[in-house]
Amino acid sequence: MFLVLIITGLSMQYSNPDYPLIRFDLAVGYHDIAGVIVLIAYIVFVTANLITPNGNYYMIKRQGWMGRIKRQFRYYTWGIFKKEHPPYPVSEEQKFNPLQKFSYVAVMYVLMPIVIITGLALLFPEMIIPTFMGLSGIHLTVMLHIISGFFLSVFIVVHIYFCTIGATPLSNFKSMFNGWHIPH
Repeated sequence: MFLVLIITGLSMQYSNPDYPLIRFDLAVGYHDIAGVIVLIAYIVFVTANLITPNGNYYMIKRQGWMGRIKRQFRYYTWGIFKKEHPPYPVSEEQKFNPLQKFSYVAVMYVLMPIVIITGLALLFPEMIIPTFMGLSGIHLTVMLHIISGFFLSVFIVVHIYFCTIGATPLSNFKSMFNGWHIPH
């Protein structure tokens, strides 16, 4: 559904009646439907993380977290190409490495709520305040929605790239779907 949101969002943003990627009215409808489905999936995700042990994987231990992120970042930008062992191997207790954990928390608990709230506001524009600090409330809502959507789209592209750097170019794609990385 998120890919549908990206494609329809781009189609609406860069619409041209002479050369539409998707006709504007269809893009709006598909975008709205996909957005509602993502909202429902997000509610299930948050609820499941609150009532199951899976939520523990998203807890960041504050002490030393920046050092752990730097160590993992160094591995991704240098060590992986030198065939070094990962500094934080995947295990039952540690589903995510520190950089993944930080990224997933930022995406799922910061960016997703922003894009969902702004999306709902755009679906029901009467909810949007007319002005904020002298600026159009709808314009600010649209910009926040687009900027958040852009960063979520970048996350998807990076996510797909990282799936290609496994033991083989396709070996990590299974973990993208089932949520578990099986080391080779």
